[in-house]
Amino acid sequence: MKVLICISHVPDTTTRIKFLADGSDLDKAGVTFVINPYDEYGLSKALDFREGTVKVDGITVICVGGPETEATLVKALSIGADDAVRIDANPTDAEFVAAQIAAYARDREYDVIFAGKESIDYNGGMVPGMLAEMLDTPFISFATQMESTGPRTALFHREVDGGYEVIEAKYPVVVSCQKGIAEWRIPNMRGIMAARKKPLSVVRPVEGVGLVKTDKFEYPPAKGGCKYFKPGEEAGLAAALTEKGII
Repeated sequence: MKVLICISHVPDTTTRIKFLADGSDLDKAGVTFVINPYDEYGLSKALDFREGTVKVDGITVICVGGPETEATLVKALSIGADDAVRIDANPTDAEFVAAQIAAYARDREYDVIFAGKESIDYNGGMVPGMLAEMLDTPFISFATQMESTGPRTALFHREVDGGYEVIEAKYPVVVSCQKGIAEWRIPNMRGIMAARKKPLSVVRPVEGVGLVKTDKFEYPPAKGGCKYFKPGEEAGLAAALTEKGII
């Protein structure tokens, strides 16, 4: 099995979000960036396979971003990935990111491509599905379990409304991961030292532009007050709802 894990470079969940004065971008001063937690489930699952009965030929992590993302990739190497790839481009939107990863992966014959179900910064959840479409491979979304059932097949559990669905798919396959598929891992000192010697390649992006142009970042409107109506004031409630166009 040859595995590729898509890694997003995201602010830590405790980050207090601030924007630049002109609203053009996130104010990154003092912000700690981490591996997107849902992506980390995919890396952990690949390592589970390696430590089990599945023969894993290589575990590569890949990220679209500038030099600032390399610390995040090194963290993935210290957890256990064999090598890392940084596509040297600004990740403008989901279509652009998926196209860059697809161009890199297309001729490298990966059996499984893992990604998180979404990134915790924009919460779009679009990259894995777009990537599968661009590579013309099966796509398993919201996977909570994965079990190898043969040299070229695996069994998946995925969440659906009211329960879960069991699907068997052939490799190659793109999988979006969420909690349950594996347990996060903490890098140990041996892994941290080994990461320094593992290859981290920087590749040029392919030509192309995203589908989304961001004009400005701004905070959502402040929540308004709440007006209470006591029993017997139904007429006032109806009048207030009518004034707002709700009824």
